[in-house]
Amino acid sequence: MLHVLSCFRYTAFTRSFTCTSVSLTKQWRLSKGLSANKNAEGILTDGPDYTFLDGRPTPLLQHQQYAARIVQLCSEVDFAKTRYANKIQAAQDERDNILRNRLKPKGKLLNEKHP
Repeated sequence: MLHVLSCFRYTAFTRSFTCTSVSLTKQWRLSKGLSANKNAEGILTDGPDYTFLDGRPTPLLQHQQYAARIVQLCSEVDFAKTRYANKIQAAQDERDNILRNRLKPKGKLLNEKHP
């Protein structure tokens, strides 16, 4: 495969080659349960980019901790809102139940309309 790259007055020719050993290596890695690309995982890609020697957390780690704390606090606020709404609803239900179960008028008073 031949590619032509031209920039202004200069022309460069590049060729792309495929090697069978690359595809064999890929097949071997897949047969062993590894990723197809050896650079896709490992200590260099999975580990942190850098660490401070004095033990301070890196900005990325610190921001992840902030985000986790924010999510935790938001869930606590949502729980408190739900609990408060349930508490108000329970008090209203209890009040309605008391009004519904109070003594009913009897005799002549039953026929009269009450508010």
